Amino acid sequence: MTVIVLTNCPAGLRGFLTRWLLEISPGVFLGSTSARIRDLLWEEVRTYRGQGRALLAYQTDNEQGYTFRTHDHAWRPTDHEGLTLIHRPDRRPATNTPPQQGWSKASQRRRFGR
Repeated sequence: MTVIVLTNCPAGLRGFLTRWLLEISPGVFLGSTSARIRDLLWEEVRTYRGQGRALLAYQTDNEQGYTFRTHDHAWRPTDHEGLTLIHRPDRRPATNTPPQQGWSKASQRRRFGR
């Protein structure tokens, strides 16, 4: 089983992938291909993706039963004791400002009236 997910990619690339895979939702392709065809398709996706990003997931012989590859994704696959996990970047603000002390203005109005 092979799954390719495209985001913000050209329509021509989507049309190219429909030769071997079934598009079950916009940008989501599913099929059963050999490893050789899967790798050739992935190279074409990486070459012609334009400004988009891509994800490839396929069946393999490991503990999870599958593995995946990403291209231009902020989330990265990482190996953790034999399991492939997704590392999501931390998008919190760099400054740690303490919360304000005291009552909010809306809370003061509710509690004490106007």
